Amino acid sequence: MNTIPGTAGNAPLGKRDGKLTVRMAVGLAAPHTFAASACPALFGILYCVYRRFPIRIYEAVMLFAACVLMQSSVNTLNDYMDFVSGADTAEDNVEKSDSIIVFSDLAPWRALALGCGYLAAALLIGSYFVFRRGPAPLIIGVIGALVVVLYSAGPLPVSHLPIGEIVSGFVMGGLIPLGIAAAVTGQIHPEILPYCIPFVLGIGLIMMTNNTCDIEKDIQSGRRTLPDMIGRQRAVRLYRSLVLLWIASIFLYALSLHPLAGLLGAVMLIPGYLFAFRYLLHSPVIPATRIAQMKGILKANLTGAAICMTVLAAVSAARSL
Repeated sequence: MNTIPGTAGNAPLGKRDGKLTVRMAVGLAAPHTFAASACPALFGILYCVYRRFPIRIYEAVMLFAACVLMQSSVNTLNDYMDFVSGADTAEDNVEKSDSIIVFSDLAPWRALALGCGYLAAALLIGSYFVFRRGPAPLIIGVIGALVVVLYSAGPLPVSHLPIGEIVSGFVMGGLIPLGIAAAVTGQIHPEILPYCIPFVLGIGLIMMTNNTCDIEKDIQSGRRTLPDMIGRQRAVRLYRSLVLLWIASIFLYALSLHPLAGLLGAVMLIPGYLFAFRYLLHSPVIPATRIAQMKGILKANLTGAAICMTVLAAVSAARSL
């Protein structure tokens, strides 16, 4: 009988029949990670305002909800796949809220159904914009939906491969704003992508943080992530180099909007560095500090996104005067 070592009571998969509660559903969605979808979504909405695209308030709310539901689906399906494959156990350095299935008797199939439900709800919202605006948002939405499924499922899940950081960063940091602009105008606006580089780097680093902390565990479970392939020492050096590149991209993004916006971005980066980025450049990125490390990278994503959006809002306001 298939059992999962390290789970509550080492319960056999067939005997785990716990019901799904609202609290579990929220926990599987993992709201503490929503920065990875909420920040690009808010940026995409703000970019539409900056470009004076005709976005309505209710449409902005619907698009934001669709993005968060997509991430909820990714988080839930990823937890499900990690559980049934044995990649997640109670011995890992994770908070109980990050491994709902592991630390409860929830039937895994209920988590799978919930993840599919989150995805279906996001697609339902997206269908409204496809009906109103044509195929442009559909194209981007289909790509996003495929990545949601392939990220955790299939014979070679994206999250188990050395391309995981690039894929997650581009899809969430780049395709979310691109998709929002397409949903609002009915056209694909590739010119938004250079402005998304800070979000692509920040979100990719969320996954790299997780994978670098979990190198030994991932190797044992058969994953072949980028940190696994290059080793911890090189992974940490690459990680810190990418953090520096991330900081530089935020400044260059602000400067590309306007010279004064570049000055504002530079001024905001000083406290931002002290508040969030400095920790990432000095932390060891090891299993023992995984919880603090994940909190740190999420705080840095919120800080970087706040700087980018504040600068864009300031430029938009100045243009309307």
